[in-house]
Amino acid sequence: MTNDRIKEILLDIQNCDIDFSVIQTGKESKRVNGFYKPDVHEIYIHNLNLKTDNELIYTAVHEYTHHLITVEKQKYDPEFGIVCKSHTQEFWAKFGDLIAVAEQKGYYSLGWENNAELKELTQDIKNYYLAKNGELMKEFGQKLSRAMELCREANIRYEDYIDRVLCLPRNTERDIRKVSVADVNPAIGFDNMKVVAAVKRKDERQQVEQEFLQGGKSPSTVREIMKQKSAQKSDNDPRTKLEKEKNRLEKTIAQLTQRLEYVEESLAAL
Repeated sequence: MTNDRIKEILLDIQNCDIDFSVIQTGKESKRVNGFYKPDVHEIYIHNLNLKTDNELIYTAVHEYTHHLITVEKQKYDPEFGIVCKSHTQEFWAKFGDLIAVAEQKGYYSLGWENNAELKELTQDIKNYYLAKNGELMKEFGQKLSRAMELCREANIRYEDYIDRVLCLPRNTERDIRKVSVADVNPAIGFDNMKVVAAVKRKDERQQVEQEFLQGGKSPSTVREIMKQKSAQKSDNDPRTKLEKEKNRLEKTIAQLTQRLEYVEESLAAL
């Protein structure tokens, strides 16, 4: 597959006004399959790492996600992409959306259903490990709640009991008990149950749970959906909206001022 064809596919998945280049290096790498240079908007793919066009598109979409997020963030933060954490929850959510579009358009296929042994193993993992673990952790939380009651009745410090008898990290203990109280479907697995249990309103918890049960979305995507909904609620409050805009503008001005000073110093040194 040519570089031009890869670029054409990426633009069909999601268009972008800021131009970029796709470069297949013709090399192997033990560290990464590809990388993105934000300062020149170049996508590099170590194509000798990849055996199929399917793998090539997956890597290309990954790097294109960096490009899309970078050009969007640089509207407000010119330094974004140069010094920042690149694989954030926002990144993985965006990547999940793009790879789903690539699959819908026929450019990419995960194809796990076509492998009979993997399909059977997947059902085994879902039914006997994810779901069973979820059920077990709910029961665990109920046992911990009872242990807390018994500690209080006997004037025993529950935190010390958790620390030195059960040797459980306190955050873990808290999450397990929270999951046991919330009415969450164990089929989604314990880690996703924690995400659902953190939602305060019952109707909203059910919506988040359905996102996991329907499948097709990564945990990062579901968390990002929750984050965006929360932000939308905050934006409905005029004062909160203005305060956020003020903070964002102050941050941008500070960053631009710092950049201007650097440019002026560089010019003076020439």
